Amino acid sequence: MRSTFAGLETARRGMTAQQSALFVTGHNIANANTPGYSRQRVNFNQTEPYPAPAMNRPAIPGQIGTGVEGGTIERIRNSFLDTQYRGENTKMGYWSSRSEALGKMEEIMNEPSENGLSVTLDRFWQGLQDLSVQPEDPGARSVVLERGRAVSETFNYLSNSLSAIQKDFKDQVNISVEQINSIARQINNVNNQIASIEPHGYLPNDLYDERDRLIDQLSEMVDIKVTRVDSGGNPNEIAEGLMRIDIMDASGNPIGLLVDARNKSVNELGVKYGENENKELVETLTVGSKEINVNQFTVNGKFRSLIDSAGYVDKNGEPAGLYPDMIEELDALAQSYVMAFNTAHKQGKDLYGNDGIDFFDASTPPITAATMKLNPLMTKERIAASEDGTTGNGANAQALANVRDNVVMNGVATSVNAYYEGIIGEMAVKSQEAVRLAGNSDILRSSVEQKRQSESAVSIDEEMTNMIKFQHAYNAAARNITLVDEMLDKIINGMGTGGR
Repeated sequence: MRSTFAGLETARRGMTAQQSALFVTGHNIANANTPGYSRQRVNFNQTEPYPAPAMNRPAIPGQIGTGVEGGTIERIRNSFLDTQYRGENTKMGYWSSRSEALGKMEEIMNEPSENGLSVTLDRFWQGLQDLSVQPEDPGARSVVLERGRAVSETFNYLSNSLSAIQKDFKDQVNISVEQINSIARQINNVNNQIASIEPHGYLPNDLYDERDRLIDQLSEMVDIKVTRVDSGGNPNEIAEGLMRIDIMDASGNPIGLLVDARNKSVNELGVKYGENENKELVETLTVGSKEINVNQFTVNGKFRSLIDSAGYVDKNGEPAGLYPDMIEELDALAQSYVMAFNTAHKQGKDLYGNDGIDFFDASTPPITAATMKLNPLMTKERIAASEDGTTGNGANAQALANVRDNVVMNGVATSVNAYYEGIIGEMAVKSQEAVRLAGNSDILRSSVEQKRQSESAVSIDEEMTNMIKFQHAYNAAARNITLVDEMLDKIINGMGTGGR
């Protein structure tokens, strides 16, 4: 027959289990505002009933329950939502960074405005037209000279400003490499701590949260794949194990092992730049000892966007990227315009009847937007406004004004206005696309995060409800002990006294 004292053990187990649940509830409340924290719960299990099935079992009608125990303390987390969030976070990192880079470019180009290159060129051409009407007027000649200098200085400003921002993005690339490696090392350290705890059957929930928080940060920088690896030993069946992290290529295939869970090590990310004229451009990435061509690298993540902005060497060995492309476009425009303008200028006569010279300096090719400047020998008297040197003839000044409609860009005859408008239009379209996709990615990421928080985040109202529930259960178990104590008191001190 079962011992009367078994009721005390059943009640004690109930008190202990509810007490554990109260402790976990307090832990949840304390971490309600901790970044990355996932709420936890105690999984209650019924203890083995009495009697156990055996040949010598007592002859009683059936098995009697023996109480409850806390099986595991589990964190509430949805791995599917984690994967979704990290995918959207990677896209958000890329498009938000790209939008920022294009926004800075738009600020530099400053079109349309009264201070942009377009207006500066228009003023120069207007000055040439005024000079064609009054070719001997010293004031008109001074205006043309100064506005020509303003054109070259505007090209210089745009190119130098773009180059400065490009170097800033290169610095950000290097800083991002350090940031990625730092996060990877932290993840590896957490992996090592988990590996020392899980084999003993424990669930290091707080370490899981910290690791997930770090992986979320890493997912914004690069496109990654997270794979679970067993920690060995005798882990709990719901233990999450260690996390292996691979960097993905543009096709979604692993190209570099960043965090090696089996060897408990980190293969740090590195960047190699090109040589000669491409020494400022990213050419190769390294993950540990493995080299990866930049063109194989994923098209998502903030790190890839920074590379696209700073510039890289494409598969043909040519410079590519937002800022290198814009600088190249300005260089092509500056060179074509200078060559066409100088050619037309040398066909005229200056104020003294001499043959025209180069208006813009072409002595040290190649001509670029950064090096474009007036010929040091050019003065207002040397402007070749006349076609034949006769007084009052300003035909060549008009021809110079018409150069804007007769330049050759990439082997095609076009106008300076049309080509420059094409550059600005393409930039604007790219910027609008980046802003739109950054907004879409942010909405999708926020939606997934809201779903994730609805499952994992701590709700103070819910925890207070649980606290009341577990407290009542604890009090009931304590009352049960009092009841069993009264029963025992009756048996021990009350029975056998009737015949006295």
